[in-house]
Amino acid sequence: MTLSGRILQLLSISTCALAGVQELWWNVTYVENANPDGLYDRRVVGVNGTWPPPPISVNNSDSLLIHLTNSLDEPTTLHNHGMFFNSTSWMDGALAVSQCGIPPGQTFDYLVPINSSGQWGTYWTHAHASGQYVDGLRAPLVLHPAQEIHQYDEEFTVILGDWYHQQQSILLEWYISIANPGGAEPVPDSALIYFAQNSTYLPPISGTSPAPVTSAVGFNENSTLPFVPGRTYRLRVINTSALSTFFFWIDGHSMRIIEADGTDVEEYPVDVLDLAVAQRYSVLVDARDDTSSNWMIHANMDPNMFDTVPSTLQLNITSSITYAGGQNITDLGTISEYPDFNDTVLVPSVVVPQPFATRTIDLEFLFDTMNDGTNRAMINGVVYNQPLVPAIMSELSLGSNATVQEAYGPYSFVLDHLDVVDIVVKNMDTNHHPFHLHGHKFQIVNRVSVTDSNDTSLNPPLVEGQPNPMRRDTVVIPGGGSVTLRVVADNPGAWLFHCHIEWHLEAGLAVQFIEAPLQAQERAVGTFPSFMYEQCAALGTLSSGNAAGHASATDLSGLPLGPYQQKLGWLPKGILAMTGCVLTAVIGMLTVVWYSMGEGDSDEEIEEETRRRLAAKANGRKLFGMFNRGG
Repeated sequence: MTLSGRILQLLSISTCALAGVQELWWNVTYVENANPDGLYDRRVVGVNGTWPPPPISVNNSDSLLIHLTNSLDEPTTLHNHGMFFNSTSWMDGALAVSQCGIPPGQTFDYLVPINSSGQWGTYWTHAHASGQYVDGLRAPLVLHPAQEIHQYDEEFTVILGDWYHQQQSILLEWYISIANPGGAEPVPDSALIYFAQNSTYLPPISGTSPAPVTSAVGFNENSTLPFVPGRTYRLRVINTSALSTFFFWIDGHSMRIIEADGTDVEEYPVDVLDLAVAQRYSVLVDARDDTSSNWMIHANMDPNMFDTVPSTLQLNITSSITYAGGQNITDLGTISEYPDFNDTVLVPSVVVPQPFATRTIDLEFLFDTMNDGTNRAMINGVVYNQPLVPAIMSELSLGSNATVQEAYGPYSFVLDHLDVVDIVVKNMDTNHHPFHLHGHKFQIVNRVSVTDSNDTSLNPPLVEGQPNPMRRDTVVIPGGGSVTLRVVADNPGAWLFHCHIEWHLEAGLAVQFIEAPLQAQERAVGTFPSFMYEQCAALGTLSSGNAAGHASATDLSGLPLGPYQQKLGWLPKGILAMTGCVLTAVIGMLTVVWYSMGEGDSDEEIEEETRRRLAAKANGRKLFGMFNRGG
């Protein structure tokens, strides 16, 4: 199908055709010698030959249409994080769940029906294939409503992210290998902070000399936010990291949270923002009344997830607030202890009472060294492997068998239409993990600090009838604790639920929810883009049948599974080896006992045995001498 034909098909099947359409033309390319941290030149994944990819700013009365051309040498996708997509989950961009991937040299048209989703706020867009967002394919996405709930004079977007000097594929090869049985995640080489306003990045501070390839954007100490005394600013802060949690604060200024993950909330004062990977917060900041000093902005990486902290790694990166050029920057230094932030204290501005749950799904996750020697992640004992058929294509092609949960693989859950589901996520690891649900916002209806505690302050019961629980799309599951998420299954399709630490997703920390299969089939009639089948064929990827590509609901032969946990106790080979050792030891002990119970040898027998050994030893020396002389 031609490009114009694809566009007409997309717009004709969408209510967005009646609204404005913001079109972007992105050519995903490699960009050589990017050096945003000023420490190392490396190849990154950028857009239209530049890096970072441009920020996106859209009115929520419009739809967004991104024509994404893949000029890489491997498949790619683009995920608009936090978008609902309104029963078109094939636009979600999750490789092997939403689509087969965009083949090199081809284009995919991502239609995001913002105007009919009822969404606004702070989001981001990033690759969802082969860890490419770690290599740079990531950018802020801001949706503007006609009228904001909170009032302010001006806004900026603050982008935070950890930064690696090695390619993600090289780091991943080491991370999931027998050389790393403990599962230590690759530690970043540095971190970045930079700013945008609407669809433009802020430039470097005048007079600085940034690296040429990224010289249009200010990073870290080469960046600044211009403040005017007496004004109120909205800062939209996004953590785009692969691993690192960030703590963010501004010296000499207070902050008030007004949004989390696209949910407006009542003002809540904080000294420090705690942002896990993929989380977003908006804060209001009142400018000072004087211009006698400029002020430091701090963004500190949390080292708790780092196996080691190299001496070369600077955990605290800084930028600044500028009131007047030439003034000194006041730096109050770092803080000794980071506060834990419980996001359930936030109160959404739009009230949504807690509905009653109709179903509970328990998910328990942990990490372990597997039977192949690698360290992997498991949910309910299962490592997530990508299915051979994207889940949405299985859902749309299996007919009545689409309601059979087993058809999608052991890491899948089928949800009935309009089920109200409690997802209880229990963390058996010691570290915190940020989990993201595609296609939905959930209500956080319970948080447990210690799951095996009898102390109700640490392990409180779930309270029903909450008038307005906090809603967001990415939540932190505390180490040794759990979180209960209540979600309404009102968005037919196939949706991934996963830890947003990229290394953990690659290690298998994910499940997929197959939502309302029969309703999804009905709504896909005449709307599913036919070119997606062509792209699957170009990649040699199956596009129909169950997770393994079979028409059967239960025949999963050929589906990638495992690795598996080592068996508790002795493996069969070990049991046989130990049995042999024990038998040998028993025979040896019986021999000793038998000799000790005997009458002993006579003197004549001992003398004869001594003579025999001396003769044998003499003959041995002669033989050894013959071989030595031959040298």
